[in-house]
Amino acid sequence: MSLAVLYSRALSGMDAALVTVEVHLANGLPSFTIVGLPEAEVKESKDRVRAALLTCQFEFPNRRITVNLAPADLPKESGRFDLPIALGILAASGQIPSTRLTEYEFAGELALTGELRPIRGALAMTYHAAHCGRAFILPQVNAEEAALVEDAAVYPAQSLLQVAAHLSGRTALTRHVPDTHPALPHYPDMRDVKGQAQSKRALEVAAAGGHSVLMSGPPGTGKSMLAARFPGIQPQMTQAEALESAAMQSLGGMFDVANWKRRPYRAPHHTASAVALVGGGSNPRPGEISIAMHGILFLDELPEFDRHVLEVLREPLESGRITISRAARRADFRAQFQLVAAMNPCPCGYLGHFNGKCRCTPDQVARYRGKISGPLLDRIDIQIEVPAVPQEALLKQADGEASSDIQTRVEAARQRSLLRQNKPNAQLTVPEIDALCAPDAQGAALLQQAITRFSLSARAYHRVLKVARSIADLAGSENILTPHIAEAVQYRRMDRQN
Repeated sequence: MSLAVLYSRALSGMDAALVTVEVHLANGLPSFTIVGLPEAEVKESKDRVRAALLTCQFEFPNRRITVNLAPADLPKESGRFDLPIALGILAASGQIPSTRLTEYEFAGELALTGELRPIRGALAMTYHAAHCGRAFILPQVNAEEAALVEDAAVYPAQSLLQVAAHLSGRTALTRHVPDTHPALPHYPDMRDVKGQAQSKRALEVAAAGGHSVLMSGPPGTGKSMLAARFPGIQPQMTQAEALESAAMQSLGGMFDVANWKRRPYRAPHHTASAVALVGGGSNPRPGEISIAMHGILFLDELPEFDRHVLEVLREPLESGRITISRAARRADFRAQFQLVAAMNPCPCGYLGHFNGKCRCTPDQVARYRGKISGPLLDRIDIQIEVPAVPQEALLKQADGEASSDIQTRVEAARQRSLLRQNKPNAQLTVPEIDALCAPDAQGAALLQQAITRFSLSARAYHRVLKVARSIADLAGSENILTPHIAEAVQYRRMDRQN
């Protein structure tokens, strides 16, 4: 048989489109051609495949070889097509049988020795292969990651020889059994942070409702410590959340099975570009906001980020997704993350500090805070001050609540919101806010006063109500009462300073 047909996958945003690998051998001058919109990495597979076949003692056909990667209008990138191309050449030349090729999908980069090297996006590809009813053969290194897909038939291999022996019926590959007892995720404990009871309370509210947070305070007050411990008080990840988060990290080539069900914590430096944050490139890849899926994106020294970089966060904060459009391609990525940001109150950082050493002028302070635009601030639900900790509090032993105790209350509050509306409070739409977040009469009057006094926008008004809904859930109250509104208004610190 001079024609062989196999199946693989190409990554396009969150989708892993089916790719049919057709290998044809014909008479004529010896050549090796790959068609089907291959990028440079795929074109280079000709040399890797030839060397791997010869090293493994197979015969490389001295004929006209044409490899078609269909559909032809879908760009193909990376070395994941090495394995199906090599197997297609072996099947088309009669060196291995082709009867079982349609039962599997294949992906793997070949070393010149014939060994299989790890690939990117194994989780997303296996998910789609399982839904098509085919098993997946891929490198051994990616097996544990791919087996996270429920009911997926994953057959890991270490080399091209093992795959050829399996398809020939000589030595069968063993179906991978995933680890059913993964280690529980471990996070730094909130108890390590001395003082800052009000800040911890604000983070508890944020964790209960999935709200974004901005912390402002002098250097050394514990803002970074609070942010690093924030994942430890969030609800434990569900199976669906863990799979979505792992798939996004797999697309970025950075998933580690040891982090299964551990909420991502991404903290890019303030020199990061807009593309690094939201994703991009000629072949679009996810950025930090997508890799932080169902986790935390911590932006320290927020005013030091380029203003243009911060502005690209506006739409993802509102919609929970990002669409990257290029001349030839478009990719959609989920971006349901919690933004936690930290900043100093002034250029020197010591405005309001009890040592009184700040000498910044009002104009300097206003210019510094003006680096963060009003529309972006409007989208941050909770804005709090993290004051300097008195010396006597620093000298005491840490005696605050453990993260596990706070997490228990947060999970109970989150469960109330899920039973009521099947989503966290931060994701409520305007009609849902009107229906589920109506305060009592006194609370409505207090909120009206706050709108007038602080000139709250319509967006800020709705976010106050969503935060109040989370506060009420923590208190176990079905109704939003006046104290809940009062506390929510206190969390609009930047509005109260204008």
